[in-house]
Amino acid sequence: MGGVEAPTVTFVPGFMQRGEAWEPVAGRLAASYRSTCLDFDTWTFEERIGELLEAATPGSAVVGYSMGGRLALRAALSDPRAFRALVLLGATPGVEEDGQRRSRRAADDELADWMERSPIQAVVDHWERQAVLASQSPELVERQRRGRLSHEPERLAAMLRATGQGVLPPVWDQLHKLSLPVLAVAGESDDKYVQIAERMAAELPQGRAAIIPQAGHAAHLEQPEEFSDLLLDFLDEHLG
Repeated sequence: MGGVEAPTVTFVPGFMQRGEAWEPVAGRLAASYRSTCLDFDTWTFEERIGELLEAATPGSAVVGYSMGGRLALRAALSDPRAFRALVLLGATPGVEEDGQRRSRRAADDELADWMERSPIQAVVDHWERQAVLASQSPELVERQRRGRLSHEPERLAAMLRATGQGVLPPVWDQLHKLSLPVLAVAGESDDKYVQIAERMAAELPQGRAAIIPQAGHAAHLEQPEEFSDLLLDFLDEHLG
């Protein structure tokens, strides 16, 4: 008799990241779960949703960070039976207020226009100066730099226009449709996303919020052991 195949966990990277950014966490899960660190080949919203649905095998869990979390949530809503469990880190169902969404879209469009005219080095330098990433150590920023520099500015600009928070309509009113277990995670110092995680947990039928101490927006990179332990407990409960 053959052995039982271990469930698969599909990790979805954030904007300007490669799938390899998830490897420190995926490596900690290797004894219990097979992992796929998704590295997208496409650059539109619809194509990336399709890539994600194709990459995630039936019965798998999907773990998405930031932009990757926005994509994972919308993929789950497009096919509620596609995944067995969902983990969203530093992700939001969208900006609800019309004026705020228009302002965000205008800012993203301006940034995308600048990206198209700029060398990748300048684009990465600008991205790494964001306040939301300020809690990351210089060593952590440097470890991510190779992946960021591997992108083409024109394609990053296209991705920002396709999946920015000002472009995607909010899906808060659809969360009740998701019957699968969802873990919404935020870093302790990422105040905005702490509130979003807690609200998502309250509005999802099987939602739960978790806060990672001493971490900012990229809690899986800043505190990989704590995030991995949290993730393993959640996966063991729902996939094990």
